Amino acid sequence: MLNVTVWNENRHEKRNPKVSEIYPNGIHGTIAGFLAEAGFQAGTATLDEPEHGLTDEVLNRTDVLVWWGHLAHGDVKDEIVEKVKRRVLNGMGLIVLHSGHFSKIFKSLMGTSCDLKWREADDRERLWVAAPGHPIAEGIGEYIELEKEEMYGEHFDIPAPDELVFISWFEGGEVFRSGCTYSRGNGKIFYFRPGHETYPTYHNKEIQRVIVNAVKWAQPANRAYPVYGNAKPLEPISAK
Repeated sequence: MLNVTVWNENRHEKRNPKVSEIYPNGIHGTIAGFLAEAGFQAGTATLDEPEHGLTDEVLNRTDVLVWWGHLAHGDVKDEIVEKVKRRVLNGMGLIVLHSGHFSKIFKSLMGTSCDLKWREADDRERLWVAAPGHPIAEGIGEYIELEKEEMYGEHFDIPAPDELVFISWFEGGEVFRSGCTYSRGNGKIFYFRPGHETYPTYHNKEIQRVIVNAVKWAQPANRAYPVYGNAKPLEPISAK
């Protein structure tokens, strides 16, 4: 059984009654709940726990880490970010959701600003499936339509994705690369755009299906981390 840890800064839920009404158990609790229903061993971790809930014990048993953050990216300790990054490079999967695009861990792994345009105006969003054969899009039709969401618009300052799974169109006219995969070291990364805290996006069954699919896709491969540095020859080298 895959072990999944859902990390959330858990700040909006404490400050905004609308968010706590939509997600009474926190965004992390909602996501962990449907992941558990899908058959994963799902736990949670939050910013205000010791070591942000990401102790060595937790990280070492985590196969896939799901990350949601917004208000408090700067409060995440650099040493915790480095621990998470090492685990990703060694094979742990990472699913970065919505405003997690600006998290320290995502920016560190991408090496760019990860900046974008945004607007909160109740835009309708249509997420078009750009890679219908991709396992993350399994069970999804031609598109997912969300009645209201926060707009994210191009240019999205990220490296070119290994695979582009979803492209969003917004009612105000913008488009956005909303489902992007990457490999870093032994680890797989998926960025998925929807999920503004004041909308019930993570209660949407199609959005849940995408995240479940992404967790399956991002599970670690059974292989050792590559060996780097000075290497001895595999066969004798003939003297010239």
